[in-house]
Amino acid sequence: MQLWICPVLAFLLGSIPFGLFIARLKGIDIRAHGSGNIGATNVLRVVGKQYGITCLFLDLLKGYIPIVIAINLIQIDGKAIVPHLGFLDGLAMHLPVEKQFTGQLVHVITALCAVLGHNYSPWVGFKGGKGIATSGGVLLGLMPAAVVLLILVWIILFVTTRYVSIASIGAAAALPVLTHIGARFHKNADGISLWEAGTWNKPLFFFSLTIGLLAIWKHRTNIQRLREGTEHRFSRNNTKESS
Repeated sequence: MQLWICPVLAFLLGSIPFGLFIARLKGIDIRAHGSGNIGATNVLRVVGKQYGITCLFLDLLKGYIPIVIAINLIQIDGKAIVPHLGFLDGLAMHLPVEKQFTGQLVHVITALCAVLGHNYSPWVGFKGGKGIATSGGVLLGLMPAAVVLLILVWIILFVTTRYVSIASIGAAAALPVLTHIGARFHKNADGISLWEAGTWNKPLFFFSLTIGLLAIWKHRTNIQRLREGTEHRFSRNNTKESS
């Protein structure tokens, strides 16, 4: 049961259109304003800063909660569980190290389903946001150290260009690179890198590559506007960033 319920739960949680609900509290259909996107950036631009931040936090949780549940329900012997939800131990499936690939695969499928639920929510005609915040949530559960580095990449690109779209695309492109570097630098108990030992998390790398490409694809209209010189920069006085 754990092998299929985690991805299903992730998709359902990911599909909750928080941006749409938050905007409606102010009497606004977010799909008819700005970029028409239900993500946090458009909510911030159209409805206001506090609403955009709230949407960002909720969209992040849509990714973080299901992956934490998956890690606790499908445990790999010898692997630390952070955070550990003790009340789920009685329902957990325990896999030996030799079968860690199965557990890792279900974890990343769960993560991918959360992102796909956000990007293609059935509640809004299989449309949605660009998945940046929800991707950040699942990565926070899977590889928190990488999230810190990705935030730095995002901030540097945003500060230097003032484009939210460029910062998001750059962070998406950096994700699989950081995952690969992590596999080479992390070592096992014998002091051998996981890459050299062949025990690196292969599903996680392909997941990072997939969501990185997916995020860039969802920004294709922004890329076109950047090429045409019509993409708007973000500023304190002008928040018309079409992201």
